[in-house]
Amino acid sequence: MQGCFPIAIVWCALMGSPRDALATQAIASARPDGARIYQDNCAACHGSDGRGNAQAVVGFDVALPDFTDCLFATVEAAEGWEAVVREGGPVRALDRHMPAFGGALSEDEIRLVVSHVRTFCTSRGWPQGDLNLPRALVTEKAYPENEALFTMSMGREPTRNVGNTFIYERRFGARNQYEVSVPFDAQRSEAGAWLHGLGDIAVAVKRAFYHDVERGSIVSLGEEVSLPTGKQSESLGKGFTVFESFVAAGQRMPRESFLQFQGGLEIPTDPARASKEAFWRVAIGKTIMQESTRRWTPTVEIVGARELESGARSGWDIVPQMQVTISKRQHIMISGGVQVPLNGRDERASQFLTYFLWDWYEGGLLDGWR
Repeated sequence: MQGCFPIAIVWCALMGSPRDALATQAIASARPDGARIYQDNCAACHGSDGRGNAQAVVGFDVALPDFTDCLFATVEAAEGWEAVVREGGPVRALDRHMPAFGGALSEDEIRLVVSHVRTFCTSRGWPQGDLNLPRALVTEKAYPENEALFTMSMGREPTRNVGNTFIYERRFGARNQYEVSVPFDAQRSEAGAWLHGLGDIAVAVKRAFYHDVERGSIVSLGEEVSLPTGKQSESLGKGFTVFESFVAAGQRMPRESFLQFQGGLEIPTDPARASKEAFWRVAIGKTIMQESTRRWTPTVEIVGARELESGARSGWDIVPQMQVTISKRQHIMISGGVQVPLNGRDERASQFLTYFLWDWYEGGLLDGWR
């Protein structure tokens, strides 16, 4: 037989016909691709170019997103886009005009159309939201982010202390982020009085130098400077400037698990009062979905640090923790855990750590709840 009739294409492909390439091409052409699915199901509202059609065309006055805006098109993980396509806008507290396509499209077709929507951002310099791994309590993540956090730490030994820090993070450009940390600390003195006030303010810049969404990998470098704004006399500051350089990396693993690493060096400007210190942190976790609206992320961190002077010992801690999203849009989340020393317990005590996180780019504090 010199060739294959259309009804025998699959048979020829399996049997190894001399025209295998032609058979494979015919099968591929029969499978709907993302562009065709988008044009058939999405273009009426979102436009063939992804910029969104005008009100006169769609028939309602809700502003449609611009998929060519790379910041908008990349910050969300594919899972979030697929949930909205499958179950409609209300599943993530978005507008009801976004219908559910779960009954009309298969899971493969939903993945194809979401992949096509990603192509409207033509720049490959933007790390995709699939690399935005859950934030650990101690380990800095590599992904550049738009977030605001309120963190708290509480310890009882050798003196009772409470550390509160407001952190503002803002993304600029495709790969960059700056961060401002403002601490308000309180510590109980030996006389029993509480000392409280502003701590040492820190400013940092981070840049993602490598990202590959197919491999699930991202690597960033960062620089931070901590300024002596706290009162050292009341143990609310160090009394000198500290520079910090670090590398942060993230790796997606099978079954919604992940691995994150941060390592760096702290350099004080007053070496007579403090030594250089190296630090390293590893976070291992797994995200568990509760239906399509809530994520639970148990994580364990191993935290280490060592002063770079002769005879110094490394300090090791373990930090078990749990993060959970509390808004329907998943842009508000909380986390809590305990940092437990693995050695040097005579000098260091356990601390309770927690944070409240707001991904402000995804909506206001009162948005996205129902």
